[in-house]
Amino acid sequence: MSGEQSDTAATSAEESAAVVDEEPDKDEEIARLDDQLRRTAADLDNLRKRYQRDLDRERSAERSRAAATWLPVVDNLELALQHADSGAEAVVEGIKAVHEQAVAALGRLGYPRFDPVGEPFDPAVHEAVSTIADPNAEPGTVIAVVRPGYGTADEPLRPASVVVAKQ
Repeated sequence: MSGEQSDTAATSAEESAAVVDEEPDKDEEIARLDDQLRRTAADLDNLRKRYQRDLDRERSAERSRAAATWLPVVDNLELALQHADSGAEAVVEGIKAVHEQAVAALGRLGYPRFDPVGEPFDPAVHEAVSTIADPNAEPGTVIAVVRPGYGTADEPLRPASVVVAKQ
C-alpha cells in the first residue's frame, strides 16, 4: 500500500469507529426521549383523570346544593296537604306561602323572577305570545305577562311570555 492509500484507510477506520461510537449515543438518546414521551403522556392522562374527578365532584356538590334549596318547599307542600281538610282559605294561604318560597329559592339559585309589564319588548328576555291594540300603552311595550320569566339578562333561565302593544 502506498502512503496515500494507508492514510485513506486510516481515515476510513477512524470514521467507522466514530460512527460506531455515535450509534450507542443515538440509541441512548432515543431511549431517553421515548421514556420522556411516555412519562409526559402518563402525566397528561393522570391530569385528565384528576380534572374529570374534580368536575364530577363539583357537579355532585352543586346538585346537592340545588336540591337542598328546594327541600323546604317540598316540606311545606307536604304540610299544606296535611291541612287540606281545614278549609279552603287556609289551603290557599298555604299555597301562596309555598309559591313565594319557591320563587325565593329560584332567586337564591341565581334566577330571580321578573314581570316586565310596562317595559319595552326585548326579544332577548321576552317571548311575545300575542299583540293587542291598546290606546293607553306605548307601541312595542309589554302590557301583560302570560308566564313570568326567570333569570337575569346575562343568564336567563326562561324568557317571560308576554303580550305586547301593537305598533
